[in-house]
Amino acid sequence: MPIIRMQDVDLKGKRVVIREDLNVPMKNGHITNDKRIRAALPTIRLALEKGAGVVLLSHLGRPVEGEFDVQFSLAPVAAQLGTLLGMSVPLISDIDDAHPAPGQVVLCENIRFQKGEKKNDAALAARLAALGDVYVMDAFGAAHRAHASTEGAVRQAGTACAGPLMLAELDAFAKVLDKPTRPLWAIIGGAKVSTKLALLENLLTTVDGLIVGGGIANTFLAAAGYPVGKSLCEQDLLSEARKIMERAKVLGKALPLPVDVVTAPALEPGQSAHICAVDAVPQDHMILDIGPKTLADYVAHVQQAATVFWNGPVGAFETEPFGAGTRALAESLAAGSAFVAIGGGDSVAAVEQYGLAERMGYISTGGGASLELLEGKVLPSVAALAAR
Repeated sequence: MPIIRMQDVDLKGKRVVIREDLNVPMKNGHITNDKRIRAALPTIRLALEKGAGVVLLSHLGRPVEGEFDVQFSLAPVAAQLGTLLGMSVPLISDIDDAHPAPGQVVLCENIRFQKGEKKNDAALAARLAALGDVYVMDAFGAAHRAHASTEGAVRQAGTACAGPLMLAELDAFAKVLDKPTRPLWAIIGGAKVSTKLALLENLLTTVDGLIVGGGIANTFLAAAGYPVGKSLCEQDLLSEARKIMERAKVLGKALPLPVDVVTAPALEPGQSAHICAVDAVPQDHMILDIGPKTLADYVAHVQQAATVFWNGPVGAFETEPFGAGTRALAESLAAGSAFVAIGGGDSVAAVEQYGLAERMGYISTGGGASLELLEGKVLPSVAALAAR
């Protein structure tokens, strides 16, 4: 759908409000990963190069709406932005005091401290839209939320457009959803089928092959009649898993299940890894990774793919020795010729941990937004931008 691009808007001498996703992980008041801040830098620098004064908006965490809470303050983010930009980035407590001159950048305090943000309050949206001459939606990670700063202000601003990061995300997913180079494969991991049921069902209409991993694979194995021991498994969704497997057969789509797995009595560091066939999982063990035969099968499939979408690891990669499958699969994708889109979440953490992020085709900044796109939904922010 047609969307106005920030690159095409005259920003000289104007005040530009940019909604970014600076919701970075924090521990004891310190940023533990500034990837989202770094991802926003090209948009901010472009606005400055075009001669604009920049007002930045973002949320952080889940504070009680309308109440200040120091643990959710964007003060550390403002400091890190200043370091990366090489300039002072003041943190503005009262959004109505955000008045940067051309060449200056200010960051408003956590937008969720404003009452009405999550309810998409029209009055708050109007205030946010009035902060500048141009409103830029660049927060793909929050694009699936119809909030005042992500949807309402876009509709009320005098001029609204999409930032480069937002456009890059949409372009990357268009390569997967709209006109993918085939064969197209998806790898969907994670703990629960329930959180990704709609995604799996929609993907079957698009992909040529689908690999399920993690706790999701355990539910599919149980649905196929295999023992899963003490593994994470959603017994109440076995019938849904069977329907998906049957639909894959009807549609002629590949949906390979593990043939061997790595198990242990508990998900704890230092456990001895036990490799067994899927029909021989001990009752007192948990499935925690894919086995070598399964890995070889999965690698053979993705090496023949031209496009791959990956969301979620295939094992408990955070705990050794249960990361071998995820790591080997990531290395195979990095070495292959397919366009690989990593759809947020733990799969991003995995490829970054293994030093493979730079070798992937695209790494999304928005897990929830990317999943909703792949479920076939129209993101509220995208709909608002298209309407403008």
